[in-house]
Amino acid sequence: MNIMNIFLSDFSYLASDSLALISPAFVAMLGRLLINIIVLGVLVHFLYYPKSKRRDFYFTFMLVGIAIFFLIFFMMFVLEDLKGKTSIGIGIGLFGIFSIMRYRTDTMPVREMTYLFMIICLSVINALGVSITILELAIVNLAVILATWYCEQYFFQENIRQKLIKYDRVELIKPENREKLEADLLQRTGLNITKIEIGGIDFLKDTVILRVSYIPQEEHTVSNSVDSQFEIKKEQWKEM
Repeated sequence: MNIMNIFLSDFSYLASDSLALISPAFVAMLGRLLINIIVLGVLVHFLYYPKSKRRDFYFTFMLVGIAIFFLIFFMMFVLEDLKGKTSIGIGIGLFGIFSIMRYRTDTMPVREMTYLFMIICLSVINALGVSITILELAIVNLAVILATWYCEQYFFQENIRQKLIKYDRVELIKPENREKLEADLLQRTGLNITKIEIGGIDFLKDTVILRVSYIPQEEHTVSNSVDSQFEIKKEQWKEM
């Protein structure tokens, strides 16, 4: 009983002082964190995901945005006692943050790269915006959301995709055979081709690399991560 009483007394002491362990800056951070999560959810779930259906980038965007918010916030306040060194630490941190955009091993499409850059910027702004009010911060985030919605709505209505094709009829890449090339690709792939770009030519193997732009059918509007692959990588075998 004595041990239990000591444990309960210690627990009640910690509970009474728990509020003192939370700083006012941390409480203010929670409001900005809520705004950041809501903005990330709107951008990723309602603007990015409906067109791409890429769960891997959904996962990446959400966690990168939240992690960067915490990183910037704690760098700013933990280094506050260093005074002049704070700006140096934040500068180095920002350099590292934008460097992670090169951490990927696969090539990231332009649209996904744009969303990643925008999410990183918003997370940094939401974490650093301690000198402005919550309303002003919400207006800045709303402006970015509206701009993204406008671009998605009016500038990307036609869903153009690209695919790399290793083609075996080199004689058809001549300018005078362009119609025959388009007809052969249409017959063999069934794609609604809008543009054909000719790449490297291998006369030893009698092949040529083509970059084909096409409009996908309604049932094939979802992008995938193997559009521009010729071989399956080792890490992809685990997903099959």
